[in-house]
Amino acid sequence: MATDKVPGASRGGLDEALSANVAIDEHGIVTGWNAGAEALLGYSPAQIVGRSAVCLLAEGVDEAELRSLAQLPRWIGRVALRHRDGHRLEVKVLAHGRTPESERLGWFLVSALTGLRPEPDDALVSWHHDQVASCNMAVHDTELRLLFANQAQLRALALTEDDIRGLRPSEFVNHPGMAALERSMLRALETGEPHTIEIYGTAPGEIRKHAWALCNTPLKDKDGRVRGVGVAWHDVTEQDWARKRLMLLAEASTRIGSTLDVTQTAQELADVAVPEFADFVSVDLLPSLDGAHEPPPGTGTPRGPLSLRRVAHRSVNPANPEAVVALGEVDSYPEGSPPAESLRSGHALLHHATDPAITGWTARDRGRAATVRDFGMHSAITVPLTARGTTLGVVVFIRHQHPEVFREDDLVLAEELAARAAVCIDNARRYTRQRATAVTLQRSLLPQALPEQSAVEIATRYLPAGAQAGVGGDWFDVIPLSGARVALVVGDVVGHGVHASATMGRLRTAVLTLADIDLPPDELLTHLDDIVTRLAIQGENAPRPDPGGETTGDVGATCLYAVYDPVSRHCTIALAGHPAPVLVTPGGTAKTLDLPVGPPLGLGGLPFEAIDVDLPEGSLLALYTDGLIESRERDIEAGLSLLCQTLAQQSAPLDNLCDTVLAALLPDRPSDDIALLIARTKALDTDRVATWEIAADPAAVAQTRKEAIAQLAAWGLDDAGFVTELVVSELVTNAIRYAEPPIQLRLIHDRHLICEVSDASSTAPHMRRARTYDEGGRGLLLVAQLTTAWGTRQTTEGKTIWAEQTLPP
Repeated sequence: MATDKVPGASRGGLDEALSANVAIDEHGIVTGWNAGAEALLGYSPAQIVGRSAVCLLAEGVDEAELRSLAQLPRWIGRVALRHRDGHRLEVKVLAHGRTPESERLGWFLVSALTGLRPEPDDALVSWHHDQVASCNMAVHDTELRLLFANQAQLRALALTEDDIRGLRPSEFVNHPGMAALERSMLRALETGEPHTIEIYGTAPGEIRKHAWALCNTPLKDKDGRVRGVGVAWHDVTEQDWARKRLMLLAEASTRIGSTLDVTQTAQELADVAVPEFADFVSVDLLPSLDGAHEPPPGTGTPRGPLSLRRVAHRSVNPANPEAVVALGEVDSYPEGSPPAESLRSGHALLHHATDPAITGWTARDRGRAATVRDFGMHSAITVPLTARGTTLGVVVFIRHQHPEVFREDDLVLAEELAARAAVCIDNARRYTRQRATAVTLQRSLLPQALPEQSAVEIATRYLPAGAQAGVGGDWFDVIPLSGARVALVVGDVVGHGVHASATMGRLRTAVLTLADIDLPPDELLTHLDDIVTRLAIQGENAPRPDPGGETTGDVGATCLYAVYDPVSRHCTIALAGHPAPVLVTPGGTAKTLDLPVGPPLGLGGLPFEAIDVDLPEGSLLALYTDGLIESRERDIEAGLSLLCQTLAQQSAPLDNLCDTVLAALLPDRPSDDIALLIARTKALDTDRVATWEIAADPAAVAQTRKEAIAQLAAWGLDDAGFVTELVVSELVTNAIRYAEPPIQLRLIHDRHLICEVSDASSTAPHMRRARTYDEGGRGLLLVAQLTTAWGTRQTTEGKTIWAEQTLPP
């Protein structure tokens, strides 16, 4: 039928004169008037626009009622209006309230012109049900027998209406979902309410799975009795697939990147994609990522064969039989192969098994050709792994059990998965490299070998924290001191990372320097506290070129410094915010020493206190950092108790004891660095120490020399007599001449021959080069030339000047 012969039809568009449309602003003024309104009430737009709408009413309206109507978004009802010629009209009006979102306020009123209102057309309704293409519709009686099916339904079933009329859904469709459909239809019949379900499966003649949403509507007569049920099928495959993609991406965001391990992160990508998206997934990375250097930026690769290392793969089949490359192996991908082309181009590529890129590759690789043939691989997607402008590798998604081949829209999901994984892999790679740098720095700053000394037997352990925490600033040290003594140090710098390791190295160097001048433990910690305070100030004032880099302003540390003397068996200990050591007596009693704990280093202005402890020969002293006893599974007191119980096995070799302690106290993934130092004390035999009290008389020097030479002869050290005689003469003479009594000479036969002269003066001598006509100043220079080492240490009574000689083997 031609449109110009249809009543109301318009060549240029819809005929707006078929209904009356009126616009009224918030003040009740008419702002819009169409031809339909003019036909209904007789006013032209020029006569009515700009006037109050009240003039159109045949009756007055209560203001309270108007105010209540103004709050409604929509109103429908009958209104008495006055025609321009004066006669009254009852008109049904649909009024829409306008809001600020519609760019104006007021009302929009619509009324169908009574004379032009169309009558229902049963034939038109029937044509719609039969000809609609986007919805499969069917009508069933109360016994679920088919009465009617539209053409879309019949096309989907590939049957005619005569073939299936009188059958139930489960009888003309062989699908498990039909039982659920019939239950839903019965529910709609019993309750009189619509019921909706979803069914999944393949349509006849297709291999792609579909998703249908089925709405079962009870059909009622004019008396409200249910006479049948209407079924409307909607194909929601695309919506269902989009929902599954969102769910897969959501799962990927939570599962990929759970650790800062490159291999684990790559495996998580493969695990997420199988079996929901692919039947086999492989993740290969560039071998250059194994090194410590940053790969060159860029998303492409040069032409030619490409080497990739397999880091992860996953299959729907056990043991990953599709994999032709083992985990950890490097394989070469020829130019033109999908992985190489995907990396070279920087784009995801989709291939089917018959594509030249696949057939050409497998023709040169019999192993891959057999795998493609045996498993029936029909499609693959290769996606480059790129993050922050750097190419990392390639991920390959393959389907063989999944009946549907990959399509173009699958590329989007593959790229999303690869992009999320690439960022996580890059984060893990960067962290691994940084952590390796920090660990290397940390270990290079720790003692590479324990020094030789006779005061204690030593065993140590250092363990960096787990991957999440990063390397910290824990350290230990064993420092030989004068007089056969030894200093034991354990410290812990606040924080983790390269900065903490570097700070640890600076503090360890400072401790070595301060120990070299033989400061008492409390004084040493005071000087170390000043150093930490200065480092903190320098860090706060230092520029930070990298806004996201590690801060250098927060500097703090704890430290334990102990000095053990094997001659007196005294141990002097001072703490700066550090856990107290554990002492195990030769009898096997283990306890934490009750020591005054000073403030952590870096607070400044607070004193440190040193305590002397007598240690019997064979005692164990365990020094450690807090990472050993602190744990999420137990409190510190429980950790200390467990440490004491473990150390009570003090008869074991120290190396074995260290391993036993770590096995007993450490969690699977330590959250902090751990430094452990266990020392078993020794005592120097009294017959290896000789002491003389010397009168403040120059004549006593000769007798002292004779007695020292006699002691060397008793020790069998006659070869050291000449140098010892000269050293004793020089040091004793200086003490008599320049110092104050009492004066004492002590010889110690240890790994070295040690000569010590003590006096009550706190003034220390200084070596200088004597000029030609100077009468003195050559004695200390001579002592320094003839001995291995010499120095001065302050004591509570004055000072001690010492010199060491290396003994012949």
